[in-house]
Amino acid sequence: MKTNTIIKKPFRYTFKNFAFYLIAINVIVYFFTSMTYRLYRSDILYSYLSLNVVNVVIHKMLWQFITYMFVHGSVSHLFFNMLALFFFGNMLERAMGSKEFLLFYLLTGFLSGFLSFIIYYFSGGHRVFLMGASGAIYAILLAYAVYFPRNRIFIWGIVPVPAPVLVVVYAGIEFASQFLSLRKGVAHITHLAGFAFAWLYLQVRIGVNPLKVWRNAFHH
Repeated sequence: MKTNTIIKKPFRYTFKNFAFYLIAINVIVYFFTSMTYRLYRSDILYSYLSLNVVNVVIHKMLWQFITYMFVHGSVSHLFFNMLALFFFGNMLERAMGSKEFLLFYLLTGFLSGFLSFIIYYFSGGHRVFLMGASGAIYAILLAYAVYFPRNRIFIWGIVPVPAPVLVVVYAGIEFASQFLSLRKGVAHITHLAGFAFAWLYLQVRIGVNPLKVWRNAFHH
């Protein structure tokens, strides 16, 4: 009973604009990692900060379960993740409160990375260096669709798609890409894990069933 109470104990609502600070940290980390590589032809920062099986198991770099979320391999990788964090993360933070949002972001990102690590460990993906905020970003997208189920997201700025429909479509694309080996080099399993852990977080901590929310939103 006590454990259940602790898990579901809400934070006092505050809004501190943590999404902005998360974006700033990601941009700063990208600047230093990319500049280090360009100036010294060294990927040492990528190696220290991104998530790798060998580094964690052999060299005990346990911080990588958190730091991998703040490392990006290209400008486009950074841009699209931060764009989603800016638009969806900001609104979600206002709805959840900053402390809840930060816990949600870091925990779903951590768990997405941890699950990916387990899969890489047992599948022999020891040369993979996992990086990017995508696990947490996909978690934000699902939570956004639960908190704002009737909102429409404009694809390419012109095609309105209900947020829950977009989540289902994205999940289908990631599932197909993972198991049909499409779009190689993209951590589809991490994206799917982001959806899954966001769903679990909302069910266990917030006490909200996404399916019920979406069903009610479209039936009323």
